[in-house]
Formats: sequence, C-alpha cells, structure tokens
Amino acid sequence: PGNSPSQEFVVPGTRHPRNRCMNENADHLAILHEIVERARRRLPEGVWDYLVGGAESETTMRRNRQALDAIAFRPRVLRDVSGVDCSASLLGRTLRAPLLLAPIGSLQDLHPAGGAAVAEAAARAGVAMMLSSVSAPGLEATARAGDGLKIFQLYVRGDAGWVDDHVRRAIDAGYDAFCFTVDLDFYSRRERDVARRFVTTARRSVSGEDHQKRFTWDDVKRVRDRFAIPLVLKGIATGEDAALACETGIDVVYVSNHGGRQLDHGRGSIDVLPEVVEAVAGRAAVLVDGGFLRGTDVVKAIALGATAVGLGRLNGFAIAAAGAAGLVRMLDLLQDEVRTCLGLLGVDRLAELDASHLHRAGPVHGGGMRSAFPLLDRDPWANG
Repeated sequence: PGNSPSQEFVVPGTRHPRNRCMNENADHLAILHEIVERARRRLPEGVWDYLVGGAESETTMRRNRQALDAIAFRPRVLRDVSGVDCSASLLGRTLRAPLLLAPIGSLQDLHPAGGAAVAEAAARAGVAMMLSSVSAPGLEATARAGDGLKIFQLYVRGDAGWVDDHVRRAIDAGYDAFCFTVDLDFYSRRERDVARRFVTTARRSVSGEDHQKRFTWDDVKRVRDRFAIPLVLKGIATGEDAALACETGIDVVYVSNHGGRQLDHGRGSIDVLPEVVEAVAGRAAVLVDGGFLRGTDVVKAIALGATAVGLGRLNGFAIAAAGAAGLVRMLDLLQDEVRTCLGLLGVDRLAELDASHLHRAGPVHGGGMRSAFPLLDRDPWANG
C-alpha cells in the first residue's frame, strides 16, 4: 500500500509482480462482475480500500445501495419496444445514454493515464465525464484526450483570483461546464485508509483547504456573474439547497453524498433525489450519484426525474481493470443493461419513464457491493 501507480505490485494470491498496464484488452469481459474482479486483482490493498471505502461506520455508503434496492419495478407489457432509444440530453449535447463518468480524486492511483483515459473513453462511448481537480494529468491535458462532453470540477484551495484562474483555464480548454464540489469543507474520517496508513497521491501535498471552508453562496454568485460558462454544484443533499442553487443561477444541480465518503449517517442519494427534483422544478438539470452500479439503478433515477447518473466506483473499477478500454467496455455493458431494462418495462424512450414504473419494496440485501454483484467470490466491501 502506498506505492505509486507506475510501480509494480504483487497481486494478492499470486507470486509474481504485475504491472497494471500489462493487459488493456477488455473485449472478453462479458459482465460487470468481471470488471470488478479484475480491478480487485490489479489494485494494491490500500488503493482498493480507498476506492471501495466510505467514512467512519460507512453507513451512508451502505444506505446508497439499500435505497436503490428498496425500489422495485412496475412493468407494462404488450408494448412495441423494438426500437429502444437510451439517448439523453445534457447541457445541450446528446449522450448515447444518460451517464456521466463522475470525478474521482487521485485517478492516477487507479491507472497511470488518469483523467486522460476517462476523457478518451467518454468520447468513444458517447457519454459525459467530469474531471476532479486533484487528478492527473490535469485540466488541459485531460481536455485534449477526448472531444466529448467534459466538465471540470474544482476543490477550492485558493482565493477568488485562484478560483477565477481555474475557470478561465477550463473555458480556454473547451470544457462544457464548471463544477464546484460543496460537501468537502472537512475531509472525512475514512477509516480504511487510516487503518492501512494509506494516503493518496493527491493528499500527500494538499494545502489551502481552509479556502473551501469559507466558500459560500456569495462566492458562487460572483463566479456566476463573472463568467459565461454553465455552473454545476455537486454535493446537494436537500431540496432547500437545490432551490437556493436555482435562485443563484446554477445550471446543473448534482445530488451526491460523495459516495458515502464524507458525512456519515446521511440518506441514500436516490432517497434525496425526489425532493431535489421537486425543488428544482425544471429550472436546472439534475445529476445524481451514490451507489449506482447497474443499469437498473440508472433507470430508477431517470424515472424519479434525474437528467443523468454519475458513475463513481464503477468508473474506478473499469479504469483499474483496463484503462480506457475497460471504461468503454463497462459503458457498453451498462448501456445494454439500461436498454434491456427499458424494454422489459414496456418503454422505448427515457422520457416515457416516471414514478408510475416504480414501487416501494424492502431491500433484499444488507447494502454493499453484493446487492449489485452477487457473483463475486467475496464481498469487496469487506476489509480486503
């Protein structure tokens, strides 16, 4: 644990070191389970726990999955579903599926290509991507790697001039929108990392975190008034803040609890989604992430009013498994799951989905990855 991603490491259960870039072929990966399993084999223990872990008791993280599992479908039959269309629109651009590769800090710890692989894969697969400001190879180099819908996400680590410089650079690099993450005023107690004494590459040289603690609605409005680029707020967890975002002129409200990695004992993201959609009332696009691992999860969010769904850990598994090729393969498999789910629900367009296709039901799992990937040999949500 703690080795840089360019170094070789010993895969658990093997005798010989392997470089994670050794095989970037992903065509033979037939199901999402196999992508997760390959990522588990390739990542060092510390990096794996960073990817799958949450804050403190990991209650919020588990609630993300429990909330998704507690929603059942109400399918309609005898409908013509011979031409199911999964496409969606975000920020005026058409996506092949309502998917966003969500920002992951220290992507370079998962794969040496980092954000460049994500940008390349998103463009090839026809979906959106968002780059974290704490992921290599940085703002400009990532933008050059793909011409798809790109959003740059910033953690505030400097004063107004520092923020403005990043906004200008994002505009100059061709990003379609600029995002502030607003749920990281304090870095949480991620006890898997602490227990392993693991520190990501981005956290090894962090500074300026007090600027994030002082960042307010007034600062967001200042940027809104100063720059002509769509703004996204990521980390919205209540209808009240969603309404404030719209009043401030935000273009995209992003429902997120940081994958359960920040405030513990929060609600599952999909449980938050309906009140945010109601508060937004069509004034902004609505994104959501938090535990979304299967096509059925995506369909549930769209039925509840989301514009598109962010993929966090699934993004991480795929890039760790096979770089850009792994991401493209994951997105192909997930899009096929979405298409199949739509057809079996009796709809052939995302716009036909609404809450009438859903029903409250008790979860059949206790939360964690096994609810999405029951074929895994062991639960990667456990401690390794």
